[in-house]
Amino acid sequence: MKLGLNNVVLLVATLQALLLLPDVFAVKLKEKFKWREVSFAWPSEDVKREALDSGKYIVHNNLPLGLERWRDKLFITVPRWKSGVAASLTYVNVTDGMSPDLRPYPGWDENQLPTGSVDRFSNHHHFLAPFPTIFPFFIFSYWILERNGASDEGSSYLKNNASIISTFRVRADECDRLWVMDTGLADILGDAVQYAPPSLVLFDLYTDKLIRRHFFNSTLLKEDSFFANVIVDTERGDCDNAHAYIPDLGSYAVIVYSLAEDRSWRVKHNFFHFDPLAGDYNIGGVNFQWTDGVFGMAVGKRLQDGTRPVYFHAFSSTKEFMVSNTVLKNESYAQSPQAYYDYKLLGDRGPNSQSSAEFYDSETGVIFYTQVNKDGVGCWNTVMPLTADTQGLVDSDSDALVFPNDLKVDNEGTLWVLSDRLPMFIFTSLDAEQYNYRILVGETRDIIKGTPCDK
Repeated sequence: MKLGLNNVVLLVATLQALLLLPDVFAVKLKEKFKWREVSFAWPSEDVKREALDSGKYIVHNNLPLGLERWRDKLFITVPRWKSGVAASLTYVNVTDGMSPDLRPYPGWDENQLPTGSVDRFSNHHHFLAPFPTIFPFFIFSYWILERNGASDEGSSYLKNNASIISTFRVRADECDRLWVMDTGLADILGDAVQYAPPSLVLFDLYTDKLIRRHFFNSTLLKEDSFFANVIVDTERGDCDNAHAYIPDLGSYAVIVYSLAEDRSWRVKHNFFHFDPLAGDYNIGGVNFQWTDGVFGMAVGKRLQDGTRPVYFHAFSSTKEFMVSNTVLKNESYAQSPQAYYDYKLLGDRGPNSQSSAEFYDSETGVIFYTQVNKDGVGCWNTVMPLTADTQGLVDSDSDALVFPNDLKVDNEGTLWVLSDRLPMFIFTSLDAEQYNYRILVGETRDIIKGTPCDK
């Protein structure tokens, strides 16, 4: 049978359409919230005016960075990069309008900086390199507390034990608790002041009441230490036996915290270091170099033997690693030379695939991760070998996804992504007439369609 020219053209067009079919069905992330500059739900206009007049609130210095969803609340962190941050731990309701006011959590009082006795910490604090030649999660000295009982020493300098000085990321666990990694450090890019030791703060999400505050022992803090993330390893039904993993991205270690023992310890490994060949970034027209080590972490699915894999990577790296949670939770073994070979290299995501955050979705078995150099969000199905070819790009947008900073998957199978143009905020400036901060969402099973992650 002979085909006419028109039929040949139609056949070729049909085949091309079939080849492109996966992309047709791919679902992009959708904007949920966006802000030119963030605003806050002040108690009154008079309070807001006083904060503006006094410099306690400088609108353009408030940059959202981390997020987490719990029921109808979406938590949004606003680190105190600069002076004038109104509140560092905030939330909005998921049903709010497009540009909602941020509400302090648990309240305004807990988000106010302490007054008096500050010199005790600021006098012991200094930078070892001029900003901004290095990424500001970075090189500074923590003070040495006079005694190892850091909890008592640190708490006396806070307004109350539920105070939040400055937090980058938070995590709501399966037991309805909010874990907050409070750096205790304010005005990071300016006249930095260490108001309190770094600490983990736990809240009951049903009552909004403080459960516990754990200050890190001074022996865990090194000259370059900085803690900008917290990952929680627990399961409903075993809530007391929870552990938190806090990457120390500046001095290349992980702090492990046991809730049952109310104790923390430091774990080191070569794989926590950055890759010197992956420290160059080009984002939003800004070129810079960062040296951040272990940063993104994700706790995987429980295996038949009861263990869970902990995935991790350095920020300035394109490689992904894994270690069993049993290693991290065993202090003596984790700190012994025998533990070195328990850490495994899983593979390389490919060029320019540096990532600030990752999250394991138990429903799909997929790890979602930010792609800061690609203005996008990537994915990897953990049943597949980790190679550049098995990585998917869920979405990429040179406007809406400039520096995707944090992401989480909620209990309903929705991926939440926050982008904030952080490099421009740090190295140049943001245009207040443009939308600079966005939160985007997508259903995990839909957004992986047409990618290598849909297996």
